[in-house]
Amino acid sequence: MKEAVLPFAKFPGTDTILGPEMRSTGEAMGIDVDFGKAFAKAQLSAGQKLPLEGTVFVSMSDRHKEAVVPVVKDLIELGLKVIATEGTRKVLCFHGLDVGLMLKLHEGRPNVLDGVKNGEIQLIITTPSGEEARADGIKIRRSSLDYKVPLITTIAGAKATAAAIRALKSEVLEVKAMQDYY
Repeated sequence: MKEAVLPFAKFPGTDTILGPEMRSTGEAMGIDVDFGKAFAKAQLSAGQKLPLEGTVFVSMSDRHKEAVVPVVKDLIELGLKVIATEGTRKVLCFHGLDVGLMLKLHEGRPNVLDGVKNGEIQLIITTPSGEEARADGIKIRRSSLDYKVPLITTIAGAKATAAAIRALKSEVLEVKAMQDYY
């Protein structure tokens, strides 16, 4: 599993969303026979610390709300608390998941930025859409970088992150030489 390493921290105030002009400054790699363990190793080697406890903030675009349900179920089973924006929360609660409410930035306070700044949110999973969400997204992405809170922006990334957290909670990661896998 490879992970790009991007120098966003060196450019204060810039948006961390990837575009076609982005260049990574390196790659990190994780190897294991188990996908979750390999992803966890790649994240750790890229300097990303995945939470084993705490709170996950989830805010999905309408087209991703149903797809995130199994991921949130996994995270709750792993002992993480989940909070979500109103629309995302409705879908998750409809599927029987116990999810708290967090306000969007324009809805008032406390909101996700307050949660990040106060150390109350340990992971962010978001796929926002629309102009208002775009402006909020820039602030959320920047805040996650500034406060070193892992940020996931795709369903595939959310699934991989849940698998990595499961692997990290289940057993200690083993370090082996690449040649030992073959």
